[in-house]
Amino acid sequence: MCMKKIALITGATSGIGRATAHEFAKQGIHLILCGRREERLQTIKEALNKQTEVHTLNFDVSDKKAVFEAIESLPDHFKTIDILINNAGNAHGLDAIHEGDLKDWEAMMDSNVKGLLYVSKAIIPQMTKRRSGHVINIGSSAGKEVYPKGNVYCASKHAVLAITEGMRMDLNPFGIKVSAINPGLVETEFSQVRFKGETIANNVYKGYKALQANDVAEVIYFAISRPAHVNIADVLMFCTAQASSTIVKKEI
Repeated sequence: MCMKKIALITGATSGIGRATAHEFAKQGIHLILCGRREERLQTIKEALNKQTEVHTLNFDVSDKKAVFEAIESLPDHFKTIDILINNAGNAHGLDAIHEGDLKDWEAMMDSNVKGLLYVSKAIIPQMTKRRSGHVINIGSSAGKEVYPKGNVYCASKHAVLAITEGMRMDLNPFGIKVSAINPGLVETEFSQVRFKGETIANNVYKGYKALQANDVAEVIYFAISRPAHVNIADVLMFCTAQASSTIVKKEI
């Protein structure tokens, strides 16, 4: 009997994380959904329970103690994690470096970088022990280039890419796949968070068709569904209207 694979997804309560949960559920992959919003976790669990087995963990990836306690609390039949999707993270503010808010900087580094490391540290040792697994880190086009006022956010996503490449090297002897999926503009709650609910957030995706969360989820599933000898190491995704972080064709 073929055992179903188990995937853990951070930041599963919205956007790319939630879309990936739905995509994986369609394929019968068992899910561990992680997020800070308990109500949303339960809503998603109820929606997906008919398709696959779902377990939820309510914690913030930037809280080191909470991360390790949550992973340790998993029931025995969910402890063997085959696929790790490090998706949790956010942008906070869009300011010139001399005008940046220290709290925004700390929030981005804590979730985008340290949170990814905490979750990885809690899970990857079991993969090395089994000599099997796949880690996908959700980066950004901001990890490939820097744009005005993107300073610390871009730095955090450059770090994600560097960590991913380092992981791939370090985990190579264990046969563990490591991938980076780097989307450009995706129409999610991202801009509402970055601009803290200000009106400007409503205009970010106007005049063109941005990537949708399910577009990215489909690419993530493609990566994890390749044959054992194939690793999709690095993907940069744009919508057709986007050529770079600063060039977007908008209809007037």
